[in-house]
Amino acid sequence: MVVERWLNHPVLLVGAAVVLVVVSVVVEFEFRTKWSQIGCAVVLVGLGFVGVPIAFGAVVFGGGDGPVVARTAEPGYPERVLTVTDTGFSIDPVYRVELLTGVGRSARHWDLGVWGKGDGRGYFKGAEWSEEGRITVTTEKEIAVFTVDPGSGRPSGPRVTPR
Repeated sequence: MVVERWLNHPVLLVGAAVVLVVVSVVVEFEFRTKWSQIGCAVVLVGLGFVGVPIAFGAVVFGGGDGPVVARTAEPGYPERVLTVTDTGFSIDPVYRVELLTGVGRSARHWDLGVWGKGDGRGYFKGAEWSEEGRITVTTEKEIAVFTVDPGSGRPSGPRVTPR
């Protein structure tokens, strides 16, 4: 699951493509002159000094998912957590709502949906536990209600009503 999240972000894919291009250039490059060897070494060292801190910061601090806007546990069930993450790469936010059931690395991640400005449902207003076992996601134009199965923690499909 962690690898799937890493590969689902264009920054990491572009970084991998750049690394592969540099490796292919180095493999195909003929080092016949002293100046070509020095030039290639300088370029590779420069890429290392620039690329390694950026990659380290993206993996350690960013995680590739964007900032978590809200994280709320269901009242009475601390192992069920509702998270709202801003995954937009621009000024306009795009929110991913997810239900986590369980704890630690074995927690199940149930994707409830992605809400953004351009999807026709209007601006995202919020996601909350409306009552025990129910999650309500509110946008400018509609209300989506998910029911969580008490035994498995699996959410049902949304029941959508216009606002």
